[in-house]
Amino acid sequence: MALLSDMFKQTWGIRLFGWIKIPLLAKAWPTVLELGEQRCVVRLPLSRANRNHLGSMYFGALAIGADCAGGLIAVEQIRRKKAKVSLVFKSFQAQFLKRPESDVYFVCEEGGKIRDQVDRALASEDRVTEPVNLRADVKLPDGTFETVATFVLELSLKQSTKGVI
Repeated sequence: MALLSDMFKQTWGIRLFGWIKIPLLAKAWPTVLELGEQRCVVRLPLSRANRNHLGSMYFGALAIGADCAGGLIAVEQIRRKKAKVSLVFKSFQAQFLKRPESDVYFVCEEGGKIRDQVDRALASEDRVTEPVNLRADVKLPDGTFETVATFVLELSLKQSTKGVI
């Protein structure tokens, strides 16, 4: 489990990246709750900026959260290897199961799979593309979580001379 100071650094790191490179990501105001070798959890608050006309989280904001959680765990795996890898998402599939009417927690638990993909990308000059599964959960009043959406993003990695991302 990550220390509070690590989560603070990771949260402000992703927000700064958003402000500099992807302003729409910064506007979503993500918070990194967990970032480990196997699992990443990112929370997006339900706010006026990402709410639709029905009062639930807009599907574009849900896409941002899935991108953030999947991309962040991949970036962490690449950093641990001190490698230079270009990272993009090639495709995006979503199943919206229920309207998220509160903060949404985006969960990626495929760190081992992503680590293996990074290794294959580093061993090859070709782009390596694999699907990554994620889910979006909301916290219920009793403290349990309910899945409101599932995602499959195709993560595509290739060695780079420029560095990560």
